[in-house]
Amino acid sequence: HGAAELEETGTEALPRRTPAPAWLPAAKGEEGDFCLRSSDCAAGLCCARHFWSKICKPVLREGQVCTRHRRKGSHGLEIFQRCQCAEGLACRLQREQGPADASRLHTCQRH
Repeated sequence: HGAAELEETGTEALPRRTPAPAWLPAAKGEEGDFCLRSSDCAAGLCCARHFWSKICKPVLREGQVCTRHRRKGSHGLEIFQRCQCAEGLACRLQREQGPADASRLHTCQRH
């Protein structure tokens, strides 16, 4: 009975600034949640501009339309940013059968 009393007072005496235990994952933003940077979002999501705020959006998969920036920094002008292509994929001009330059779309493609 004495040991139980020590345990109770021991847990109450912990300082409030103790970080969460390592086994308790920090909450990460889900799709559509507000964020400041991609590390605020759950796996498979990035933090991208949506109107005048930033939200967690899905990282692009193979075949999805992506944005290729011609000039460094031009992505700052977008109000609807897309995430980058997933690992192992690159944003390249879509190759389609038909007239040359029929499509200027870029899609995520394997390296």
